[in-house]
This record gives sequence, structure tokens and C-alpha cells, in this order.
Amino acid sequence: MGENEQGTAGSGARGSRRAPKPRGGKKIGRRAVLIGGAAAVVGGGVLARDELARFWWQVPGVGKPRKEGELDYAPSEWVAASSANWRRADRPDDFRIDRVVVHVVQGSYEVALKVFQDPGHGAASHYVVGEDGQVAQMIRELDVAYHAGNRSYNERSIGIEHEGFVDKPESFTDAMYRSSARLTADICRRYEIPVDREHIIGHVEVPGTDHTDPGPHWDWPRYLKLVREAEPVAPSPSPSGSVAARGA
Repeated sequence: MGENEQGTAGSGARGSRRAPKPRGGKKIGRRAVLIGGAAAVVGGGVLARDELARFWWQVPGVGKPRKEGELDYAPSEWVAASSANWRRADRPDDFRIDRVVVHVVQGSYEVALKVFQDPGHGAASHYVVGEDGQVAQMIRELDVAYHAGNRSYNERSIGIEHEGFVDKPESFTDAMYRSSARLTADICRRYEIPVDREHIIGHVEVPGTDHTDPGPHWDWPRYLKLVREAEPVAPSPSPSGSVAARGA
């Protein structure tokens, strides 16, 4: 996992939050952004709207409201990943979400939570699913998680980690398949992602990756069937209700 700033896999780099410079090399000024039509005026420089969308979080006086522990998927629990393992974004406004990437952690549910809370790990997925079907959300879907080892795929996808081992088919329990399928179905509905093998892929299929998960024992026909059959879940509460944010 991880994200390389050049878009290649295997480096484990954390990515950069440095905003791109406006056209003409002018830096962001100290005044709030005045948005009108297709452009914005920032400290005397003119920015296209798509440029602004990619670094709104660094503009003084501009910020998206965020609630600690808020969930995108109601049945999950909130366990915050380290902020070193993802970067802020405004998806799908700045990056279209059109992929779900399936991972296997090579360890337990608890191990996945622990390593994603480690700022030195350099990677994390949006969700973790346990053998018993328990789901943890660790990163908001609007943000870019460092999970695929490919910058473009990180920006366009949601990553789902699974407890278990690629060489142990018994890791992939019925409870895990069904819980993960409900999560993926909910994501696909909300972002209008087709339920097929082009848009729901394994980590091994990400260009440039050196990972092999979810491995040969992951039952893709069964999984896609469950995704298609999954019933809609209730909308996530806002704020996150009784879910305790455990923080990184």
C-alpha cells in the first residue's frame, strides 16, 4: 500500500499536502477566496475552479465542516487512522470515485487497526472488515487514503481491508463476505459505480503494485453476487451518534 507522488507503487510514501501554485507562479494570499463564475481570485492571482478544488483546505477562511467520528457507512465503527496515512480532499467533487479496491491485511482485524493508526506505516484503507463481519471506518470517503500504491487509483477509489491471509482460504468467512459485500454495495449505490470486475478490483490488479492480495482464494463470483443482492443500509447518522471516535 501507500502512495507515491509520481503515481508508482511500492514506495510507501505518505504523499504531500503542498498545494499547487496558481497559474503564473503566484502563491496563495492571505485573503479569503472570492468565487465567481469559473474562476476565483486569491491574493491577486486568478485560479481555475478545478485548481481551487484541489487545495481548498489551505486557503485562509475556507474550510469544509467535519465532525470527529462521523461515518459514511452507518453499520461501521469509527477508528481514526493516522493523518500521516491519508490526505484531505473533497471527493467526489475534486476526484471522481469509480473503483473499490479489495485488500487482505495478512493479519488480524486488530493488527490492521493498529498499523493504520501508526504514522510511520505510510498507508491505510478507508475500511477494515473482520472475520466476524465487524466493520471499522478509519478514513472519510471524501479523503484520499494511501492504500493502492498508485496515486491515481488512490484518488479514484475506496479501499476495503480484510482480516486474514491470502494463503488461508478459511480466513474468508461467510460473515466477512456478506458484511464486506453490503459495504461495497452501499458504496457503489452512492457513487453510481457498476458492480463488475472492472470497477471492483483486487489490490493485485492496481497498475504498478507489488502486492498479490486478495489472492487466489478470494471468491470473486460469490462476492459480486452478494454485492448485487445486498439490501440498502440505513443512512449514516450525522453526527455519528453513539459511535465513539477512538482517534489515532
